[in-house]
Amino acid sequence: MNAPLRNGLRQALFGWLNLALTAPGVYLWLGLPMVLRQHGWSGTAIGLFQLASLPTLFKFLLALPLERRRATPATTKAAPPAATAPAARAAYRGWAVLLLLIYAAVLCALGWRNLLDDKHVLFALATAAALAGTWADVPVNALAIRVLPPSSHAWAGGVRSMALCLGAIAGGGLMLVAQARWGWQAPFAIMAGALALGAASLLFVREDLIGGQTKSAPDRVHGNGNGGGNGDGNDNRNGNDAAIAHVWPQIRAYVKRDDTRRWLPLLALLFPFIGSGWFFLKPLLLDQGLPAERVGWLVGVAGGAVGAVASAWSARCSKRMRPAVTVPWHAAAGCAALLSLAAAVWWQAPPAVLIACAMGIAAAMGATAALTFSLMMSHARPGWQALDYGIQSSVFSLTRIAVPLAAGVLMDAAGQVVMLAALAAASACVVWMALRTAPSLRG
Repeated sequence: MNAPLRNGLRQALFGWLNLALTAPGVYLWLGLPMVLRQHGWSGTAIGLFQLASLPTLFKFLLALPLERRRATPATTKAAPPAATAPAARAAYRGWAVLLLLIYAAVLCALGWRNLLDDKHVLFALATAAALAGTWADVPVNALAIRVLPPSSHAWAGGVRSMALCLGAIAGGGLMLVAQARWGWQAPFAIMAGALALGAASLLFVREDLIGGQTKSAPDRVHGNGNGGGNGDGNDNRNGNDAAIAHVWPQIRAYVKRDDTRRWLPLLALLFPFIGSGWFFLKPLLLDQGLPAERVGWLVGVAGGAVGAVASAWSARCSKRMRPAVTVPWHAAAGCAALLSLAAAVWWQAPPAVLIACAMGIAAAMGATAALTFSLMMSHARPGWQALDYGIQSSVFSLTRIAVPLAAGVLMDAAGQVVMLAALAAASACVVWMALRTAPSLRG
């Protein structure tokens, strides 16, 4: 099989896996808020339900077991460093398959019986699902960073964001329809099946084909190399214990890098404000008088489709232009979308205008998600993809959880217009930050 076809199939597989990983979370945390709002839940309570996704904050810790290196008989003290390096690679594929199957099992437990009247069990199993999904996400995307060539990273970001948007369609729209037609168990069975199919397909991915071709031994050395520059390149990784002992120094080395210090604050702030607008979009439209079924189709299906198209556009732009251009423009698009929705709610605009503004939120959200993941791939060091991706995801998740919670409290205290205006003002600050920081980012 030639390299372009192989990489195309891998892009499709990782897209499917990200869709399968996303849909359950969307179903639990973006589908249920509409139902909860119908049952009288406050904005604060809906925001607090996000606490079930707290395991995402500890993704960098969940990455630690994944960075245990495989030792082979050829790995001896007498062997030269170049010979031992290939054996000292984390087995991302095996972890991915195992954790995907565990995630599927948790979904089966959620679907075992109807939990709408058992809030404590629902919250506990939702937390377990968040833990399983968060953990599975690390080896899946670390494997994608490892086996896809750097020239494909922009498209990989677009494919991942498209998968997230399609996951929003599935989890926030189609799964709600499945539940209404076939009962509580149906959506969980469907989503568990999608995860199992992805796990089986991963067995055909070869980890030794790094970046689309077999790498020579020197290219596989972890530490001081391209993108590694941290002073820890001479670590002895001939055994699992030695590898784990060097993980914490690798974390410190990563966060001390100049490019990381510039990137992580922007990563923390680029997405959560437009993401919060997307999170509260369904409850907001319900409060504006739109029927629940119409809101589900508009936001869950049409909005997801718009986000997927915007993701593809963002990937195309990221491939052609540098972060100095794309990052400020994406931040400005999110700010404009939030301002437009705030103005529409303030002026009590007709439904057509509200829907148009909602599609603007969806487009900005999809494009920003694509750009964010593309840059996350660019800021992961060779040999430490799982760890670096886990660190970045933890930073991303911290604000992704905190901002909706604060926005929900603000909505209850001051109303929807003030909440949206505050999100837009925060996004304007991110535009200023992007103009100062983006020119020095790797892309």
